[in-house]
Amino acid sequence: MKKLKLVIWTALAMSTLLTGCKEDINESIGELNPEISLYTLRSLYKNTDLQLNESSALGAKYVKALVVSRAENKNLPENTIAVQNIWRNQRRGILVEVTDASSFKFGDSVQINIDGTKLVKKSGLMVLSSVKNQQVNVFASNKNVAPLAVSVANLKAKFDEFESTYIDVTADVEPEPATGTALKGDKILMDGDKNEITLHTEDNATFAGQSIAPSASFRGIAFREGDKLQIRMQDYSDMAYASGKLYAGWPETFDAVDASVKGSYDMGEKNDVSFPTGQWKLYQAILGTTAGRDRIVSGKNAIRMQQNLSVDGHVQMNFDVPNGASKVTLWYGSYYTDRSCTFKLEYSTDQGTTWKQTGESIADAHPTSQSMNSKQAVFLMNIQGAVRFRITKLGLGTSNNVINNGRLGLDDIAIYKSY
Repeated sequence: MKKLKLVIWTALAMSTLLTGCKEDINESIGELNPEISLYTLRSLYKNTDLQLNESSALGAKYVKALVVSRAENKNLPENTIAVQNIWRNQRRGILVEVTDASSFKFGDSVQINIDGTKLVKKSGLMVLSSVKNQQVNVFASNKNVAPLAVSVANLKAKFDEFESTYIDVTADVEPEPATGTALKGDKILMDGDKNEITLHTEDNATFAGQSIAPSASFRGIAFREGDKLQIRMQDYSDMAYASGKLYAGWPETFDAVDASVKGSYDMGEKNDVSFPTGQWKLYQAILGTTAGRDRIVSGKNAIRMQQNLSVDGHVQMNFDVPNGASKVTLWYGSYYTDRSCTFKLEYSTDQGTTWKQTGESIADAHPTSQSMNSKQAVFLMNIQGAVRFRITKLGLGTSNNVINNGRLGLDDIAIYKSY
């Protein structure tokens, strides 16, 4: 009998792996989980409207999620909320059409009874429709909602992964808006590689008349209208880290040089390498090219900094940008499955003679096993005149029970003019 049960459970496990659709099975009672993730719910859609019930939803009765929209600010379709959840490190979102969206607030944790609802596509967006308010139970409120930082290029390439979630895109407004230009309407957001996405603000949104900055981290719901990919802010505060425009030719992607040019962490005089933005000193750093391990945000190369050292490592500009700085951004994460480490951003206004730290040190680099998406660090400042920067990885020594000093991955360093 035990052998028969083992064969049955093995078959079920193989079926789950092959289909990639079913939720976890409660093996203690042999029943499907009554809760379904948005990742799995979205996968049920096969290009035609789907009526949801226990049969069509793999035995599931409800989905739990976090509300990431603000209906009161009127920048989503009427009586529509956006929700998201995470399952096995897979964040997914969906729009939900309800009877009255004003009943649900940003940061509410909700349980949605999906029986009798429909999974449909509208203007290219997946929507959970026919949901009555009484099918949505708010069981917690004021939960912290942090946007997921994503590059414009990655957002466009993998839009389905980010659709209807709360994201954060750092970009310039093109063309540069005149002082006092209102947010309302469509504005083009462009990154340093000329990738574009639309920032859309409804004319009747409560913040539509507020001014737009030349550059910022624009937070909001990843939205689609047909072929047009959009970000829809949910509040004026979603325009974070306002700054001057990105310097021409930035971000530095470290892709223009073959990785073999800097293949060792310390090459003495050859630590200085010329890139399109200028000459950089890569001390205790190499150009890494290993997909899935190095933190390659764009192109083919990323910076990989050495681990377990007792001396500081530097990724340092040997040149100045001329017109000051209001913001510096960069993407980071641990190399492969390495531990975290600690790094800081420093600047010099005397051609590299002395250096000062700006912003806080960062110690939350994460391994690729936790997420393949790099994190974005944003440093705000008000520096006038010529300035240069460096990223310093602290030489904390060999990792042990109290010290984390793994290899650090960096890419796409961007500097924004004074504002």
